[in-house]
Amino acid sequence: MTNTIIYNGDDFTAVALQDVKPGEFVVRKPGAKVVFTRGDYDRSTKTYALDDYNDHCRQVFLKASTIVYIGFTY
Repeated sequence: MTNTIIYNGDDFTAVALQDVKPGEFVVRKPGAKVVFTRGDYDRSTKTYALDDYNDHCRQVFLKASTIVYIGFTY
C-alpha cells in the first residue's frame, strides 16, 4: 500500500513499517516534528523499533502493519 500526500510542499509516501528499509528516515504523520529512523525487529514482542533521530535514548516500538511516512526532505 503506497499513498503520496503533499504537505507544505513536501511529498510524504505512506507505507507499512515492515516495508521500510533499516536506517531510513520516517515520521508517524505528515508534518511531524519528531523524525525517526527504522531500527531492528524485536521477535519477542513482534514489533519494530523506531529510534528518535535527535534523542538517541528514545525509542518507540510499533507493529509491522503500522502506516508511517517516508520520502520527505529532512
